[in-house]
Amino acid sequence: MRDGPHAAAPGDGERGSAVVEFLGGTVLLVVPLAYLVLTLAQLQGAAFAAESAARDTGRLMATADDPGDAAALAARGVELAFADHGIEIDGEQALEVTCSPSCTAPGATAHVTIAADVPLPFWPGGGLTVPVTAEAVTSIDSYRERS
Repeated sequence: MRDGPHAAAPGDGERGSAVVEFLGGTVLLVVPLAYLVLTLAQLQGAAFAAESAARDTGRLMATADDPGDAAALAARGVELAFADHGIEIDGEQALEVTCSPSCTAPGATAHVTIAADVPLPFWPGGGLTVPVTAEAVTSIDSYRERS
């Protein structure tokens, strides 16, 4: 035990402060860090879903005989791709397909764009969203049989 003016006296009020500091540090550092990780995981899942939905929609348009049926199937496919990552969106609003000259013409090009607003986790009513977009370009086979 040290003697002198700076020696700590027993029972000077420092007892148990480490627990309080640890809990305060946990609340101030770990909770926001955990929310950041959850948010980044949600956004990464949405980006994966948008990329796979755009690619698969392009393939669907390249093999479809009727573009109207293909568009309905593609919208449902977009919803399923996002649902696999726990995100609910409207596939028809998120999907945009443009073809030149026609989606069933041999040698044509289908340009698919997926644009969705992804809600951040734990925000009531989806009040805060982040836009996620993906694009894919698919060529219709030049030797495709005309329908």
